[in-house]
Amino acid sequence: MNISIYPCFVLLLVFGREGLASKPQSFVETVSDSKDWKKILRTRTNVLVLYTKGKVKNEIASVFADVSRELRGTATLIQIDCVGEGKKLCKKNRVEPISYILKHYKDGDFHKDYDRKETVQSMVTFLRDPSGDLPWDEDPNGEDVTHINDIQSLNKLLKREKSFMMMFYAPWCGFCKRLKPDYSSAATELKTTHVLAAMDVNKPENAQARIKYNITGFPTLIYFENGAPKYTYEGENNKAGIVSFMKEPGPAQEKPKEDLWSDVPSDVVHLTDSTFHTFLKTHSSVMVMFYAPWCGHCKKMKPEFTSAAATLKEKSINGKLAAVDATKEKKLGSEFGVKGYPTLKYFKDGEFAFDVSSLREKDKIVEFMLNPKEPPPPPPPEKPWSEIDSAVVHLDEENFKQFLKKKKHVLVMFYAPWCGHCKKAKPEFISAAEHFADDPKVEFAAIDCTLYQQLCSLNDVRGYPTFKYFNYYKNTKPYNGGRTETDFVSFMSDPENPLSGSPPPPPSPEEEWNSLAGSEYLQHLTAATFDSFLQNKVVLVMVHSLQSYEE
Repeated sequence: MNISIYPCFVLLLVFGREGLASKPQSFVETVSDSKDWKKILRTRTNVLVLYTKGKVKNEIASVFADVSRELRGTATLIQIDCVGEGKKLCKKNRVEPISYILKHYKDGDFHKDYDRKETVQSMVTFLRDPSGDLPWDEDPNGEDVTHINDIQSLNKLLKREKSFMMMFYAPWCGFCKRLKPDYSSAATELKTTHVLAAMDVNKPENAQARIKYNITGFPTLIYFENGAPKYTYEGENNKAGIVSFMKEPGPAQEKPKEDLWSDVPSDVVHLTDSTFHTFLKTHSSVMVMFYAPWCGHCKKMKPEFTSAAATLKEKSINGKLAAVDATKEKKLGSEFGVKGYPTLKYFKDGEFAFDVSSLREKDKIVEFMLNPKEPPPPPPPEKPWSEIDSAVVHLDEENFKQFLKKKKHVLVMFYAPWCGHCKKAKPEFISAAEHFADDPKVEFAAIDCTLYQQLCSLNDVRGYPTFKYFNYYKNTKPYNGGRTETDFVSFMSDPENPLSGSPPPPPSPEEEWNSLAGSEYLQHLTAATFDSFLQNKVVLVMVHSLQSYEE
């Protein structure tokens, strides 16, 4: 009797354990009360909301729950039912989902509708960098590139494909961004015969691949064959170069070695640690160029310096031009404090006299050697804008939000001190601020993005200057209007007008060229005048387009 019951008991126990297995915990928060919603916006900086119309389909609910687990502590995921208890909240937020809709909120404000793939990986990538570019593997133009997301996928690719090209890249890398369209286009052209793959090795989980294949710069393109690297691609960074290589893979052609400057006959005297001081003792007037062979500015200056040395000899001008390879003669570089290339120093009667690094052209060098005089000191550094007395309020990370929350109308200029367009707009912006100095409702503010990079990044600043209008901080819109005092004053006189701050009309060709010398001799042609003007004439025509660029 006991023997027959015992196995039945064991089976029941097993089934019982199976039935008690719990589902992974979800950290999706359900919100329906306006007070709770306001508290979330006030205390959470990275919020993704799933607005639903009743019960949501299992697929998106499951993805949302998985994301909440993976990003717990990094992002907040919330569900609001717009036909249930959250109906009033949805109406207040002006959301009416047909089935469901995803919206992102950043730093207490609506940021954007979620517009990427509804997968765990895509949502996680987005929430880790909500202002970042669209991931390459989600870009329709890159659909023919084989995107490798982890080491396991890479190992499978190595086993599956006899040969392929791999581009190891980082999303932030400028060179990578420029190469992506050509690489994607090459992948499309070759998709029936060759595999072009890509792997983001900036991800911590892909560090193993970065180390294994010695990826020290981005992008690095490696051709694999039989599961191992065979060639590093060093050809042209364009579609044609990549396609040509894939059709006939091979080692990079050796670049012809550049002759050492000291081996090329010229009137420049090349000095070393052992000959430097002896030479200076026997020559009363010497200009020395400290250089590095790889330095682009040095290469550009070499022919000017060489030609100037020849002119000194030809015209019997007192003085010598000498050069020192500071990468070899390190003792001299250290002795004279050489920290950049090229560095030019003038020596008189065997002793260092002064720096002359501003002399880069043949004529200027020859002119100087005719009558060596110490150049005037450089102008003092420009005073920081924040130290100049004006009606513009200078904000930082501590007072930004607090200041804007108290002000009805604020126009903020995000700038960089070195930016030419910013320098041009600054006096106009200051004058406009003075115009409203007695109006407590209107303020003009500025933020130096070289000092407060994170603050500028959070406000989607991608070029300088960037202008944004704030109304009690919560309401904001970009300002794309003109950059004169009149333009700023006109906008801030009626900032809530939908047409305010619109881009100004483009200048006419005549206006665009008027500031240039000789513009009065130019004939600006149109489709209507082109043929008649060219009749029976020999004409040089420049075809151009009017563009404006942000720095």
